[in-house]
Amino acid sequence: MKVLVVNNMAPFSWGGAEELAVHLRSALMEAGHESEVLRLPFQWEPATRIPSQMLMVKGLELVNVDRVIALKFPAYLIRHRAKTLWLLHQYRQAYDLYEAGMSNISKGEQGESIRAAIRAGDDEAFGECERIFVNSEVTGDRLARFSGVRGEVLRPPLNDPELFVGGPSENYIFAGGRVNAMKRQHILLEALALTSSKVRLVIAGPPDDPADASRLRQLVEEHGLGDRVLLDLGFLPRATVAQYVNRAAAIACLPYDEDSLSYVAMEGAAAGKPLLTTTDSGGVLGLVRHLETGWLADPSPGSIAAGLEALAGETPQTIAMGQSARELWLQLGSSWPHVVDRLLS
Repeated sequence: MKVLVVNNMAPFSWGGAEELAVHLRSALMEAGHESEVLRLPFQWEPATRIPSQMLMVKGLELVNVDRVIALKFPAYLIRHRAKTLWLLHQYRQAYDLYEAGMSNISKGEQGESIRAAIRAGDDEAFGECERIFVNSEVTGDRLARFSGVRGEVLRPPLNDPELFVGGPSENYIFAGGRVNAMKRQHILLEALALTSSKVRLVIAGPPDDPADASRLRQLVEEHGLGDRVLLDLGFLPRATVAQYVNRAAAIACLPYDEDSLSYVAMEGAAAGKPLLTTTDSGGVLGLVRHLETGWLADPSPGSIAAGLEALAGETPQTIAMGQSARELWLQLGSSWPHVVDRLLS
């Protein structure tokens, strides 16, 4: 079978969705299928350009393809007679983030027109799909709430699991992945300023925007944290990410209402590291049970600081929490052969 994986692209931006698409293609090929990844350009700023980009995707005509597996808005608007949706997330700025006041879509008549176009496009696309899967319960709940559609939960597997084997701690807490306001690395630095000097932090990954990197550097300077923080900001080889994870005392992952378990949390759990997250971090909560697999804090610097202090050293308690995190991850049993089987069913 010829299977086309359809995803978005923003030039010089790479994250979990891009990694998932590449690994899905590899898994399809290992299962004996021909597969390619089609990356469709998408620029969400300014929001007024979104409707025209939706029309561009809808106007594409695919030939010589037996099955399309689409992942994100607006890529899933592409038309094909045999389309499966594995929904990573809708354009949340038109839905829950709009309600939360965290959207790039303005209030008023123009903004409502953009939101209506997005909702109509979603409704049409979902009706065209033969099967709909979601990457987590959180994504599924949003889909049901805003679009009245139910999807089967199909969790992404960990990429390169052989790299995340754990090891002795070097007594720092690691926060990896894309750097932006929604991932809230800035709150980690504000929390770190409230802790004792024993707590150290490594933040690594590509900033979405130069301003995101500048914000972190400014906070380090303002709070005098230069000797306790390593900022490794940019695209990192997988081996480097794994080294950071395997040598960490714990993994911090504080996104706002994350769609999935989050790759860095999955990697940390696989490596047997305790996890630190917040009560409003969405899908990450599927891996974090307070004092069992990690530390669950309120989304405030003071509460997060308590978690940083508790997880900073390699103690019998933190070692036990890391082991429990690994056991919980393994119990979920997600694998690429299973994913391929479900997506092509």
